[in-house]
Amino acid sequence: MLATIAAAWAATSFYHATKPMPPGTSVASNPVSMDDRDIRFLYDLNVVDGRGRRIVEQQIFDSAFAIIDRARDFVVLDFFLFNDDRGPIAGDTEPPYRPLSAQLADRLIARKHAVPGLKVLLVTDPVNELYGAKHASAIDRLRSVGIDVVVTNLEPLRDSNTVYSGFYRLFLGWWARDGSGPGWLPNPLAEASEPVTLRAWLNLLNFKANHRKIVAADDGAGGLVGLVGSANPHDASSAHSNVALEIHGSLVADLLESELAVAKFSGWQANWRPPSLYAASSGGSLTAQLLTESAIRQAVLDAINSTVPGDAVDIAMFYLSDRDVVETLVAAAARGITIRLILDPNKDSFGRTRDGVPNRPVATELVRQSGGQIQVRWYRTHGEQFHAKLVLVKRADRVWIMLGSANLTRRNVGNYNLEADIAVNTGRDATIAKDVQRYFDMLWENDPVTLREYTADFPTYEDQSFGRYWRYRLMEATGLSTF
Repeated sequence: MLATIAAAWAATSFYHATKPMPPGTSVASNPVSMDDRDIRFLYDLNVVDGRGRRIVEQQIFDSAFAIIDRARDFVVLDFFLFNDDRGPIAGDTEPPYRPLSAQLADRLIARKHAVPGLKVLLVTDPVNELYGAKHASAIDRLRSVGIDVVVTNLEPLRDSNTVYSGFYRLFLGWWARDGSGPGWLPNPLAEASEPVTLRAWLNLLNFKANHRKIVAADDGAGGLVGLVGSANPHDASSAHSNVALEIHGSLVADLLESELAVAKFSGWQANWRPPSLYAASSGGSLTAQLLTESAIRQAVLDAINSTVPGDAVDIAMFYLSDRDVVETLVAAAARGITIRLILDPNKDSFGRTRDGVPNRPVATELVRQSGGQIQVRWYRTHGEQFHAKLVLVKRADRVWIMLGSANLTRRNVGNYNLEADIAVNTGRDATIAKDVQRYFDMLWENDPVTLREYTADFPTYEDQSFGRYWRYRLMEATGLSTF
């Protein structure tokens, strides 16, 4: 009997870790020609200057709100976190919160009232309602005015936490899938909130998510506009540093096709879609494409592997742990490629203190394995997170830029989470290339004039711990982690 149970457990785990991906996922769209004016780099920054003053610059949701205000036909949104939880307060390090969830709900409701025929679809992750164990006020408000809210069905996705998820599917899923009911365990997102059920916790431990961050709409003038980035309308995340691209033209149609497919396999019954006239190509001197899930990893590996001496790679990343990416960076450094990394030190997590896994042991490995050829700096966080996900590959006359929701981790780019990035291939003189490079250099070099100290030297968080390194390796390989 034990052998039969073990075999069933192993077979279930294997199948659900390797099964076919659902429609709208693992997408690498055809590159679309775009004009330099049809794409714009945006960022949010949180920094403390040399005098201890916190400076916050935010562009991303101001752009998202402007997109909503112009829409006359439809708005489609997909956000991983959309709630007003703030997590525990970390004393004097509390960052300046912005009520993004309420602001986004207000904007959508106001536009719906102004344009009654406006079609609005929000796709989000079940973690916001803790798998049925609680209500998210912003989501409830949208439903109350007739806005379509689709909670992503995570069941068709592959399981990253293989050992646990196999056991869960065999023995617990039939009971635990709905997390509603009277609770008695602490809320994992906000300890001060009402307790939640054991079923909610059992769902959470699957460690799978729709991690995308997207807005797509008509632009009110016969075209399409979209926003793809790393920022969530989540109050506790509102102080994070993030990046995004605002895009115009037919690439948004590819984004919509993927998003509507996710909504449909999650139970969305409506049958509307943007008119075909919106799919006209914009044309121009650069190309851009949509990448989702494992297509993101493949594009990064291809871009770095194709570098030659004289090229350079710049990466700004919240989590970097995928073994294929790590080994590719070491190999590129051995070929003489200049590589610079700006990483979050993984010490701040919504008021909780973390021990630097995975970034600190990974960065230490990269510097050691490359003989110091790979350079690392740490973003100076003060209670918030450096939540950017950005890769630049610079050649003699071209730049390849990729950014969006995906960390470079097994879960994010291994066909487990739902993710969405945009990759841009353009000349080095293009506005988008200059803007992104200027952003990265500003963080790398700090600013002695304004006394803004964005990043710290590598030794600040260097981690030689044997135990933490092998714990990271085990967590990355098995999926028994939140990164």
